[in-house]
Amino acid sequence: MGAREIGIGLIGLGTIAGQVAQVILERGANLAERTDILPVLRKVKVLPADLDRPQARALKPGILTTDDDEFWGTPGVDVIIELIGGEHPALEYQKKALTAGKHVVTANKEVIAKHGVALLKLAAEQGRQLRFEAAVGGGMPLIAPVQRDLAANHINGIYAIINGTTNFILSRMFEENADFADALSQAQKLGYAEANPKNDIEGIDAAYKLAILATLGFRSEVSPEQVYREGISRLSARDFRYARELGYAIKLLAVAKCSEAGIEARVHPAFVSSESFLAQVNGVFNAVLVDGDLTGQVTFSGKGAGPLPTSSAVVADVLAIGRDMVSGASAPVFHAHTNLTVIPMAEIATRYYIRLIGADQPGVLAEIAHTLGAHGISIASAIQKHTDVQAQLAEIVIVTHPAREKEMQKALDELKELGGVREIGNFVRIED
Repeated sequence: MGAREIGIGLIGLGTIAGQVAQVILERGANLAERTDILPVLRKVKVLPADLDRPQARALKPGILTTDDDEFWGTPGVDVIIELIGGEHPALEYQKKALTAGKHVVTANKEVIAKHGVALLKLAAEQGRQLRFEAAVGGGMPLIAPVQRDLAANHINGIYAIINGTTNFILSRMFEENADFADALSQAQKLGYAEANPKNDIEGIDAAYKLAILATLGFRSEVSPEQVYREGISRLSARDFRYARELGYAIKLLAVAKCSEAGIEARVHPAFVSSESFLAQVNGVFNAVLVDGDLTGQVTFSGKGAGPLPTSSAVVADVLAIGRDMVSGASAPVFHAHTNLTVIPMAEIATRYYIRLIGADQPGVLAEIAHTLGAHGISIASAIQKHTDVQAQLAEIVIVTHPAREKEMQKALDELKELGGVREIGNFVRIED
């Protein structure tokens, strides 16, 4: 019995889509031998400007089209792969594909984060599958294990480094004592950061991915708007020097926790112990730690972006759909069976690192401690170093015991008004 052909309609022909097309065309026969599934690229929908791309010239005549009607009317298409990115028209393409009875594979984190639950419901109604392994973690297997292998667990927490660009920047700042602007420039020169890096450095990309993981892990819909988000641009080389001295690394951490009180969902820079697993994840690598009540802590790591790992995840989803088509199995139906409250950031408690410039004179530290104490914030440790002897200024670094965010914000506002405090250089949360 020969391999089962799976007809593919591909939307987009950028870097990722071009790599996916190349894998399907070059490895189809090998995949058929290993899996009895033969993915066949039947039609590729592109913009007119895409026709001059090298990826387009590598395809056989007749596969490319700029016409919607021709694309959707192509016979023998079982799976639509959407790889154009952005919310629109990608969302409309996915809806149209599912409504037309096609399975859908995508790497589009924005669409899945914002509309994934509704799209999964539509897929179930149509008896079709929506797979998006590549939307979080690139080639790192993550979505399927969370949905399938950890299904018996109550997921207590998810702790993740899920943006390779920011992890590269922070790694350079830590290892080379570089400032943010220099590390970002280096990332751009190496192609790890876009010319406009806003989605990465402001935590938007990571917030999309965390919303997806929290929704699947806790089976309760979490939208990107409910994820507290803070970027990395406030960090300076000084923060990394103190982090090292205190026994920490600094990472853009995506944290989701589930308890009886509700769900925490936040993306922000965080001090993590230099001995922890996440502190060892450097460069463009991603890592996710999932804490289940049965399994304990399970870790995943790998390259989180780029055409090669992303194409691996996309084609794996196609093969999974093909196997289910052969066996007659259907994808697991996702039910958001809980409607847990997402706890506002103001109500979340963490420890804090605070760096400020104060007058180098008696009583200043006591005044700072009094202000923090008035808001229920106790000091775990304090470091004071001269910065300007002539001006009699000192840099003071404080590490606190756990405190609620809203009390810390109130205390920071009051510290700015103290006569002995000249400047609050930074504050960073500590995730133990």
